Amino acid sequence: MSEIVVRHANKYFGAIHVLKDISVEFVSGQIYGIIGRNGSGKTVLFKSICGLIPVTNGEITVDGQVIGKDIDIPEDIGIIIETPGFLNQFNAYDNLKYLARIRGKIGKKEILETLDRVGLSDTGRKKVKKFSMGMRQRLGIAQAIMEKPKILILDEPMNGLDKQGVCDIRNLLLELKKQGTLIILASHNSEDIDCLCDEVYEIDAGVMEKRK
Repeated sequence: MSEIVVRHANKYFGAIHVLKDISVEFVSGQIYGIIGRNGSGKTVLFKSICGLIPVTNGEITVDGQVIGKDIDIPEDIGIIIETPGFLNQFNAYDNLKYLARIRGKIGKKEILETLDRVGLSDTGRKKVKKFSMGMRQRLGIAQAIMEKPKILILDEPMNGLDKQGVCDIRNLLLELKKQGTLIILASHNSEDIDCLCDEVYEIDAGVMEKRK
């Protein structure tokens, strides 16, 4: 079972107070929605949970380990934050293979299974630079889930997807939830939030509250 605990987290960039005394807990087998306007603090919160931006004070623990103290970046976590970056001169499989070599946890079989799960199994040798925005987004999701992480942090995962793509990825996320994955997602689409999320939090000017 995985758990993320945020305790009285604050983040300042100079004099700008971006996260304001945020305390929240997230547990396995649930999908949590984070809603808020651009600049509200969603992405900073996500990056802080992932260890990419340290909080100014307070603490964030992932599976009992304090980010920035016990560990720098949680190991068992899949991430989409902002636009996923790829090697445009390679195809989808080679992009995932290159990333998989970093940790050596998965091989060809798992990569091919992941491409099939996100609907990219038929792209063959097509280079990523020729992918549509929706195909690139599917590849970003594949990158996030391919090592079967216990935690997924997804910032606008439906960006660029057509109607069928949105349906496919919603079903995938619900399947991962059933398997016990802890999923936190931000979306501007209220339908994504309503049909996927067990709990919803709204963040505005750095203050986060649970939606009733």
